[in-house]
Amino acid sequence: MPMRSQPAKSSLSFFKKFGPGLVTGASDDDPSGIGTYSQVGAQFGYGLLWTIVLSYPLMVAIQEISARIGRVTGVGIAANLRTNYPKPLLYCVLVMVAVANVFNLGADIGAMGAATQLVLPGKSGLFIVIFGVGSLVGILLVPYSKYAKYLKWLTLSLFSYVGVAFIAHVPWPMVLHATFLPHIERTKEYLTALVAVLGTTISPYLFFWQASQEVEEVRNKRGEKALKRAPSQAQEQLGRIRIDTYLGMAFSNLVAFFIILTAAATLHTHGTNEISTSAQAAKALEPLAGRFAFLLFVCGIVGTGLLAVPVLAASISYGIGEAWRWEASLERKPREAVRFYAAIATATLLGLSLNFMGIDPVKALFWAAILNGVVAGPLMVVIMLMAASKRVMGQFVIPPPLKAMGWLATAVMICACVGVFLTWK
Repeated sequence: MPMRSQPAKSSLSFFKKFGPGLVTGASDDDPSGIGTYSQVGAQFGYGLLWTIVLSYPLMVAIQEISARIGRVTGVGIAANLRTNYPKPLLYCVLVMVAVANVFNLGADIGAMGAATQLVLPGKSGLFIVIFGVGSLVGILLVPYSKYAKYLKWLTLSLFSYVGVAFIAHVPWPMVLHATFLPHIERTKEYLTALVAVLGTTISPYLFFWQASQEVEEVRNKRGEKALKRAPSQAQEQLGRIRIDTYLGMAFSNLVAFFIILTAAATLHTHGTNEISTSAQAAKALEPLAGRFAFLLFVCGIVGTGLLAVPVLAASISYGIGEAWRWEASLERKPREAVRFYAAIATATLLGLSLNFMGIDPVKALFWAAILNGVVAGPLMVVIMLMAASKRVMGQFVIPPPLKAMGWLATAVMICACVGVFLTWK
C-alpha cells in the first residue's frame, strides 16, 4: 500500500505546482473567444484553422515572457513600467488595456446572459445584470484561488466541441490541408478575421494577468522570492513557468481549433456564413450531437465567462494598482485593498453597462477581439524591451531563442493590424 500511494502523492505534488499558466489558458477561451472562433468558422469554414497552429508558439512565447517578468522582478508589468520607463508610456499602456478590457468585459457578460436565455425563461438583460453583479460579489467575497478552483471545471464542457468533431462528417484531408497548407486571402474580411483570432488568442489582459499571478505566487507562498533576490530558485521556477505555460496554452488552442472546426462543419457547411445571434453559435452542436451537447456548450459559455470576468477586471486593476502603489491582490480582503477592489468594481460595472446600449452581443464579442489585436502589438513591443533589459531583469534577461520568438509574435500582431488598416475602406 505505501508503494502505491507514493507515486500518487508525487503526482499530486507535481500538478500542484502548476497554476497561472493553466488558469490563463482556460480564461483565454472566454465567451469572447467562443463567439469569435464560431463566427470565423461559420464565415470562412476551415480556411483559418492554420491561425491556431501559428498562434500557439507565439502565444506561448509572449505569455512565458510575461510570467518571467513577474517572477524575476517580484512585481507586475505596470510596476516595472513605473520604475524603469517614462510615466507617459505607463499611462498610455494602461489606457489602451483598460479600454480593451472594459469592452471585453461587456462582451463576455452579455454573452453569458444571451446563452442563459437559450435554456431558461426570462430576458437576457436580467441575466446580464445577475451575472455581472454576481461575478462582482464573488470577487469581493471569495479569494480568487478558491473561486477559480471550482469554476475552471466548467471549462471541460468546451470539450464537447472536440467530441462533436469526431461524430460529424468532417472532411479530415481538407482540414489537414487547410491547417498546414493554408490559402490566404488578401481581403478586408479575411484580414479582419485574422486579427480577431490573433487578438483572442494573444490578448493584452493575459500579459498583465500572468505576470501578476506570478507575483501573487511570490507573495503568498512561504520561502519563494523574486528571482533577482533568490537566484538559486531560478532553475525550478523558470522550468515550472515553461511547462505551465506550454500546457495552459495547449489546452486553450486545442479547444479553439475544435470550435472553429465544428462551426465550419455545421454552420458553414449548411450555408450559414454569418452568425447574428448567440443562439446560432450555441446551437451549432444541436443538429449533430443533440440537446445534451448544446446544453454543455451553453454551460461552457457561462462557466468560462465566470472564470474570465475576474481575470479581465483584475488584470487592469493590477496595472492601475501597481502604477499608483496600491495594495493590489485578489488574495486580500476588500477592506485590506479598498482601492484595488474599487477599480475592479468600476471596470465590471462599466462593462455591464455596455450591454444596455443596443450593441449586438455576438458582434460585440468579435469587435472586442479586434480591439485586443490592435492593442496587443504596441504592448508587446514594451514587454519585449522590458524582458531584454538588464536594468529590469538583471541576469535573467530572456534567452535568445525566446527573445526571437517573442519578437516574431510581436511582428505578426503588428503586421496583421497594419494589413487591416490598409485594406479598410
